[in-house]
Amino acid sequence: MNDHTREYVYVVDDEPKVREVLRKTLERIGLTVSCFGSADDCLASLDNGRCDLLITDVRMPGKDGIELLTAARRVQPWLPVLVVTGFGDVPMAVKALTAGAGDFIEKPLDRDTFLEAVRKLLSRNAVPKVLLDHTLTRMELKILYHILDGKNNRQIADALSRSHRTVEVHRRHLMQKLGANNVVELLRQAARLHLFDPDAPAGRTHAAKAPRQKASGDGVSPAPPQDSR
Repeated sequence: MNDHTREYVYVVDDEPKVREVLRKTLERIGLTVSCFGSADDCLASLDNGRCDLLITDVRMPGKDGIELLTAARRVQPWLPVLVVTGFGDVPMAVKALTAGAGDFIEKPLDRDTFLEAVRKLLSRNAVPKVLLDHTLTRMELKILYHILDGKNNRQIADALSRSHRTVEVHRRHLMQKLGANNVVELLRQAARLHLFDPDAPAGRTHAAKAPRQKASGDGVSPAPPQDSR
């Protein structure tokens, strides 16, 4: 199995035994699994790593599963997320789905039900091939959101305190990663990936705001743990 056909799953749970059980269960069906004990550890890896499905518990110390879901989809908006909730916790399940979870599953986990949900989300993950190995950087996301708000390169440069040339470079990389040759195609791709609501009033996208980023001359020099690409 090569890197293009291999499927990568991130598992986030603060209980080591649960992580180990899920890892073994998923590896038995041929998935490549990375486990994390906290949302922050997961996000640090997600910035630079390949992930086709994120599985997270809801109730964890520090950032909970909903906060992780929200932050993860800022980095990879197309990422499907399976949320694990407590048995009968309907309000939490609704909250997870509202935040963008692809599905939820209740504890205690039933193996067959769990794997069915995993397979369903992986098969539903209709990401353009060009995105599989090219995650958008935070600066590219910021520029995308400004484009969706109708700004041109000069206006984006002023808004981000960057040079016009820097914006042009990031915009070109953004277009390449999304497989778009023009703004119309970029808008269609953004709608396909649920980055904004195409029916929203002009200038009001529904895309989440990218995290703040420090400026260093004309380049991008973020403070850790932000992406420096």
